[in-house]
Amino acid sequence: MLTQTQFTITEAQKKQYRDEGFFILKNVIPQETLNVLNNQCDSLVKEQDDEMDRQGTDVLNLSRRNSRYFAFLPHKNRPELGEFIFSDMMAAICRATVGDTAYLFWEQFVVKGSDKKGAEFPWHQDSGYVDTVHRSYVNAWIALDDVSEENGTIYIIPFSKAGTRVKVEHKPIPGSNDRVGYFGSEKGYPVVFSAGSIAVFSSLSFHRSGPNNTKNMRRAYALQYSPEIIYEPDGSVKGFDMLFLKDGKRVR
Repeated sequence: MLTQTQFTITEAQKKQYRDEGFFILKNVIPQETLNVLNNQCDSLVKEQDDEMDRQGTDVLNLSRRNSRYFAFLPHKNRPELGEFIFSDMMAAICRATVGDTAYLFWEQFVVKGSDKKGAEFPWHQDSGYVDTVHRSYVNAWIALDDVSEENGTIYIIPFSKAGTRVKVEHKPIPGSNDRVGYFGSEKGYPVVFSAGSIAVFSSLSFHRSGPNNTKNMRRAYALQYSPEIIYEPDGSVKGFDMLFLKDGKRVR
């Protein structure tokens, strides 16, 4: 069993999520659990490097060697990740944000290397990557390393400064799969905290990240939960449709 910690999401944090689209939980993941997540992340990066070696390339899907790595939806083959995804901690975050019904929608590790090429992500809403009508969902962005502006942390624009709390049209960036949806002058709130902390933000919150200007990898784990199943335009399920909470109670 992974070690969990007792923590409280305050009424002020819940209100901040409703009013501004995000709140911060500092130092809520115990070191033992953090070590497990880091080991799983490192293993997935090595698998991708090994596969790039096998193919004789430096690019694998959206990952680029030493620049950025994505590992999508890995928990089905890694029970420790499933234990964390469906933990009391994540249940509390879901209840405070999307409510008493929650589905696991998406899971990914995002790793930024020291090669800055392709390591920046423009202003976007997570909902800007969903091409069907849907209710907003929540992203729990977990720092596996201490994060700072120097090593490419995320920045979040509060709803009150973004000028909107609804999904806006995003424009694709030529030559990539990235989309951009905000073109204003706001700098955003820089998420600067230690490993084991979580930035909790709405799929309607604009956020971006900069390059990693350090010599070390910057690792993060993003878990997204939705109050409903989300579909692709062709009617197929987008991401996961794994029911986690029903009537506020865990079913996994």
